[in-house]
Amino acid sequence: MRSSSAAPAPRSNCCPRAAAPASAVRDDPMHASRSHLPATGDADALIRVVAACRAPAHLPSLRAAHARLLLLLHPSHPAGAPARVKLIQAYAACSALPAAHAVLDSLCSPDRGAATTTICFNVLIRAFTAASLHRDALRLFASMRPRGPACFPDHYTYPLALKSCAAAKDLLLGLQIHSAVAKLGLDANRYVAHSAISMYARCGCPEDAYRVFEGMQNRDVVSWNAMISGFARAGLFERAVDVFKEFVALPCSIPDAGTMASILPAMGNAKAEDILFVRKVFNEMQFKELISWNAMLAIYANNEYHVKAVELFLWMERDGVEPDSLTLATVLPPCGELSAFSVGKRIHEIIKRKGMLPNLLLENALTDMYASCGCLKDAREVFDSMSTRDVISWTSIISAYGKHGHGSEAVDLFEKMLGQGLEPDSIAFVAVLAACSHAGLLDVGKRYFDSMTCRYHITPKAEHYTCMVDLLGRAGCINEAYDFIMTMSIEPNERVWGALLQACRIHSNMDIGLVAADSLFRLVPKQSGYYVLLSNMYARAGRWADVTSVRSVMANKGIKKLPGASIVELGDRVHTFHIGDRCHPQSEMIYQKLDELLGRIRGMGYNPEVEATLHDVEEEDKEGHLSVHSEKLAIAFLLINTSPGTPIRVTMNLRTCGDCHLAAKLISTITSREIILKDTNRIHHIVQGGCSCGDYW
Repeated sequence: MRSSSAAPAPRSNCCPRAAAPASAVRDDPMHASRSHLPATGDADALIRVVAACRAPAHLPSLRAAHARLLLLLHPSHPAGAPARVKLIQAYAACSALPAAHAVLDSLCSPDRGAATTTICFNVLIRAFTAASLHRDALRLFASMRPRGPACFPDHYTYPLALKSCAAAKDLLLGLQIHSAVAKLGLDANRYVAHSAISMYARCGCPEDAYRVFEGMQNRDVVSWNAMISGFARAGLFERAVDVFKEFVALPCSIPDAGTMASILPAMGNAKAEDILFVRKVFNEMQFKELISWNAMLAIYANNEYHVKAVELFLWMERDGVEPDSLTLATVLPPCGELSAFSVGKRIHEIIKRKGMLPNLLLENALTDMYASCGCLKDAREVFDSMSTRDVISWTSIISAYGKHGHGSEAVDLFEKMLGQGLEPDSIAFVAVLAACSHAGLLDVGKRYFDSMTCRYHITPKAEHYTCMVDLLGRAGCINEAYDFIMTMSIEPNERVWGALLQACRIHSNMDIGLVAADSLFRLVPKQSGYYVLLSNMYARAGRWADVTSVRSVMANKGIKKLPGASIVELGDRVHTFHIGDRCHPQSEMIYQKLDELLGRIRGMGYNPEVEATLHDVEEEDKEGHLSVHSEKLAIAFLLINTSPGTPIRVTMNLRTCGDCHLAAKLISTITSREIILKDTNRIHHIVQGGCSCGDYW
């Protein structure tokens, strides 16, 4: 066991003062207690005053009471032991840890004999641990045994020491402490075992943690939670889920908020059946504390179950559960992904009502939410109102302008960020490069890419290369884009080749398109979207035999196209539409409205772009399939159910097709509605027949 004594506390913090400045008296909520301290000789009353001191503002009262107690309590006084404990506790609660340490040191002086006891050390070690001063806690722990049997660690001390070892990642000391625990026979103590499990897990030894867990004769919910958390922290997510399921399967198990918090780290990119299982456990919990709600929301948000996340938040609201800042920061991104503007707006009102601002995490989330809902003006208002902004804040607003097609404004914002003295990070460069790509700012994008590597020494990642290939490809520089890929310092991934294939489709470059397609089919042989892109490229060139061949390959390999889906918000409900969808209760009205709209825009010269059907359907020669694309159904549904002038917001799981984009522009003209189409690539803000993308998408 390592042993060292803690450094003595500064005397200025431990010598009690009899008086304090007048301003401190006025502001100190305990000033009345200090002004009217109990009469000399009333030690019990003074101890009660000490116990009532629980905040930094109470320090003057605490010091005054301490001064009186020093006069009263000689070492043999019966009230001496509880007074010492209360003083250490009070100084710790008042954030005066050096003073608490000084009280302990004064009890260890030679003239006091064995005045100090284990409990005094435990109180101070607990305070150090709570303040995350883990090295101080461990030094104090190591100083106990040399001071004699009255100061030996007990079953309260060891869990605290193991907790500090875990936080400090001090496996060697943790092993020594656990060994001492075993020799003393304290390893059967549940609290000691829980701490040992956490220590081994956090120090990267999950199997040692499991051995401690398996050796426990009586496991309670805390034991299981510690083990679940241990595997999750170690990145052994499947093991964590298995232990979670094993616990839930026990006849008398009662999972609690700690269980939900423990399984959360293991649920990133989780299997659908595991998410369903955790939700079932959550539903069956009798007492759903806020931690449980937050954990379930985070599981949905982290796995892109955006609809489920918003629905769960609405249920939480109906149940009268008060959200905290973590709840709201978790649910705002799903609101943005779904363009659930009304829910996001309501969350903003909650934030203001609860006085949660300024809060950088929430403000950044609000900026993203409004931008994702197509409300660039609201996003900018949040951004402009922020008292402080970090690189994430600037990146959010730059990305917002870029996705809306306002590339020049995005570039201006990037330059303003630089002017503020903030250094852009890797993600900030992705945002500005993407903005240049969406707006066709070829030379500006090239300059930023060179600046990123030469001036800021940021090594390009796949995302940066994808942006550059997209930028070059959209601008029609297909050969340059291909040469750029050939000189990349990393192996091009599917997104890089996908950007090139998309550009080849737009600009009908069959030769390089086939090279890109071949690379994609080697990397992701089951990804349907790239087969569809190749099929569309052949169709555009009139090579129908090759179109048939691609579709035949897809059929033989069992590759199915991802069905197009469009999501809209109405009131507190989210509605999802698929191509040709007739499952909605209002289907008859929706199709009648759609027939009316298509009839009116045909009168304006609208002709369906038949090529667009290649994205979604097998019977590509049937023009009728275009009329039932999911985004058209969603637009018709909202026109039926919202009042004139209300913006139409539709979120899609694919890129919108050219036909739907054209139809939306014409519908916006005849209905005088603002239509916001958010696809997987950008946001199309359509007003009176014009789109923010400038038809450059």
